[in-house]
Amino acid sequence: MERIWREIVFPTGYDGPMSYLHHVAAHLVGEDTTSDRASAPLLEWLAEELEGHGLRVGLQRWQDAGVAKANLVAVVGPARPGGLALSGHVDVVPWADQPGWTRDPLRLEIGDRRVYGRGTSDMKVFLAQCLDAVRRLDRKRLERPLQLLLTSDEEVGCLGAARLVESLPVLLGEYPPPALAWIGEPTGWRVFHAHKGVVAFRVEVRGEGGHSSVPEAGVNAIAVAARAIATIGALQRDLRGSPSREFEALFPEAPYTTLNLGTIRGGTASNMIAESCAFTLSYRPLPDEDPLRLHRLVVERLADPPADWGSDRRGRIRVGEPHWAPGMLSPRGTPLEVALRERLDPPAGEGAPFCTDGGQLARAGIHSLICGPGDLEQAHRPDESVSRAAFESGADHVLAVIQSLCGAA
Repeated sequence: MERIWREIVFPTGYDGPMSYLHHVAAHLVGEDTTSDRASAPLLEWLAEELEGHGLRVGLQRWQDAGVAKANLVAVVGPARPGGLALSGHVDVVPWADQPGWTRDPLRLEIGDRRVYGRGTSDMKVFLAQCLDAVRRLDRKRLERPLQLLLTSDEEVGCLGAARLVESLPVLLGEYPPPALAWIGEPTGWRVFHAHKGVVAFRVEVRGEGGHSSVPEAGVNAIAVAARAIATIGALQRDLRGSPSREFEALFPEAPYTTLNLGTIRGGTASNMIAESCAFTLSYRPLPDEDPLRLHRLVVERLADPPADWGSDRRGRIRVGEPHWAPGMLSPRGTPLEVALRERLDPPAGEGAPFCTDGGQLARAGIHSLICGPGDLEQAHRPDESVSRAAFESGADHVLAVIQSLCGAA
């Protein structure tokens, strides 16, 4: 514990308390849980804390390229249907090579108005607030169960949540799955009940090399890839021209599936015909769509590869397997939404612009809402931060909602 306190930086003249919330937030921020790093040590520490607060805890462990990963499930209260789950992920996006940092990303820094550190907005502060609320909870008065579902590898495709859902009945034991989950992603305390899914895959193009002075003797993979990208661009124009009336209110900026060309690489030198080229593509399907329909359409459109622009010869195209996470569309007016709106009085919410673990949790029959203290414009950026007001008030909000839904008022 002493090590943790030394990793908090307070502003000059700060005379506030060094609380349990500070302690947990500092530990969470201080652990480098970038998605390619080990998450198991931090989740083991959280398991010890939650067990100390009287919760029954289970860890789901696995290895990813030799890196120790884990998910955590914690329960308290009677083993009855209903109840509430508090959900979040411990992994963060990379910071080591991100320009613009003026503070130590792995040290919690309390400023006059902001609290800084990687994960403060997305979403370690919410997890600290959950632990602080659980610590203060009168567990003996619970009428319905409270559960915590903490995952790894959310930032790389909600992979941890996909694993968790498969083993949730075993991890919960005699407890039925929760009916509702509160996911504390950064929304500035706005409440979202829907988001799009995400699908990503790689497209590889093979040509035939040679000297650039005789382009007709080869097949330029970059030229073929450019024409393939143009074909995919035509798909985006078709989608944009047929927006969904049902989702106009939720996704006003793009009520249709959106595509993004993420990376492209090909060729060896300017005087050589490029033998290979590869690009990555991702798209975000609407919540009610078959998430893999567009992938199948891309495969179909590229089955007959376009010709190189320097000849009539055609290259070869391989469309890779998709990695995907489902969208989320939770019902309106649930007890959780009522409790959040009564407590926070947020503005009317649209669909969240990002993907969460909620789509995976829906596979287990869990209806999720997204609402957290962080700000989306702070997530994934250098000098990530959350407002001090949101930092200091969040545990009270969490505790009040638990008491409202689980009967521990």
